[in-house]
Amino acid sequence: MLKPNLLAALNQQINEEYYSSYIYQSMTAYFADIHLDGCAHWMRLQAEEEHAHALKIFDYLISRGARVVLAEVKAPPKEWANPLAAFEAALAHEKFMTANITKLADLAQTEKDHATNNLMQWYVTEQVEEEANVDDIVSKIKMVGTDGAGLFLIDRELKTRTVAPAAGA
Repeated sequence: MLKPNLLAALNQQINEEYYSSYIYQSMTAYFADIHLDGCAHWMRLQAEEEHAHALKIFDYLISRGARVVLAEVKAPPKEWANPLAAFEAALAHEKFMTANITKLADLAQTEKDHATNNLMQWYVTEQVEEEANVDDIVSKIKMVGTDGAGLFLIDRELKTRTVAPAAGA
């Protein structure tokens, strides 16, 4: 049985994961609007991946006999100054999510809840990958600066991203 403080924190993380999906969907719309279809594609798959992350915790709580309590998901931003600003916002968001996951992993250890700690270790590893992927894109966009041809090539590369892995993969 999950302790109440851990259950509340996990339910809050479900909300954060849904917000992550929401913000990446908003970025999808932004990039589609400015005709960067590769960036839009990358963000759409990222939104799907974040949705899967929410469901992974959702299903975990159910498997533990705990009650999932969904909360309102706040509206995400809808505009960014430019593609770099959007990806920098994505990187800042991933760092925020990493901090949340770290707190949850610490709480699971404090509560000696080994099953939840095991789940959180999956997320810890996932967040290393999430930050690295977005940081790589930010670095490439900074490298090309305002060169439209360079941004075109990055956009084309991002369009090759394959389907987001299912949660638990």
